[in-house]
Amino acid sequence: MSNSSSLNEFLLLPFSDTRELQLLHFSLFLGIYLAALLGNGLIITAVACDHHLHTPMHFFLLNLSLLDLGSISTTVPKSMANSLWDTRAISYLGCAAQVFLFLFLISAEYFLLTIMAYDRFIAICRPLHYSMLMDSRACVRMAAAAWASGFLNALLHTANTFSIPLCQGNTMDQFFCEVPQILKLSCSDSYLREVGLLVVGLCLALGCFIFIVVSYVQIFTVVLRMPSEQGRHKAFSICLPHLAVVSLFVSTGTFAYLKPPSISSPALDLVVSVLYSVVPPAVNPLIYSMRNKELKEALRK
Repeated sequence: MSNSSSLNEFLLLPFSDTRELQLLHFSLFLGIYLAALLGNGLIITAVACDHHLHTPMHFFLLNLSLLDLGSISTTVPKSMANSLWDTRAISYLGCAAQVFLFLFLISAEYFLLTIMAYDRFIAICRPLHYSMLMDSRACVRMAAAAWASGFLNALLHTANTFSIPLCQGNTMDQFFCEVPQILKLSCSDSYLREVGLLVVGLCLALGCFIFIVVSYVQIFTVVLRMPSEQGRHKAFSICLPHLAVVSLFVSTGTFAYLKPPSISSPALDLVVSVLYSVVPPAVNPLIYSMRNKELKEALRK
């Protein structure tokens, strides 16, 4: 039995014990990581350099790309290094930093996606008030609120999680440090405080999800009533990429944290965690650029 005060490192779950498969995992993650860097980097550069993209929608997209770059850089490089050097270890401080950064960036991304739903709602359902409600100052304040909320959420959970005594060893069934995996290592009943915070966080996430759903119900109600086919096409081209990103983010994250224990296994947890932590940052740039003519034109330039 070990105590958290004496832990110097944690052992992460390897993708394989076979050297060839470890190198295959390294190669696959390297390809995904480079694709995420390229895609999100191009969007950030295009939005920053092209004045035609200095709009609220693209400003929020720039913030989303920054968050995606940060979140995938928090987990994937360490996993690649472990596979390349055939090790499982991550230091105690490194694990705490990974938990904080991942929670910070993922929480801020979810809040930002909620704000982006509000932006779409105002643009389509309240077009005459758009310039007044979504001016540059309001956009900066909303983006700052998303980043600040993510920071406070991550700080609260990280401080609370790593103040809990750990006496169930130091081996995790995950390829990166994650709060539920750390709670499995805690002493009996000492994790209940953090579980309470997780429930509060889930209620907040549910509130954001309900807001997004209600916004899109009203958006599609207005869009389907548009007499112009060109207007409907333009509205759908604005909304569908965001809806696809939200669906991918929410469905994989919800399944990862709320799946029944009866179907849980290390292999399934590993696959699901890749789906919600690695895949979205890599595919988000592709989703957003497919139907956005202005962004595709800026990328060509």
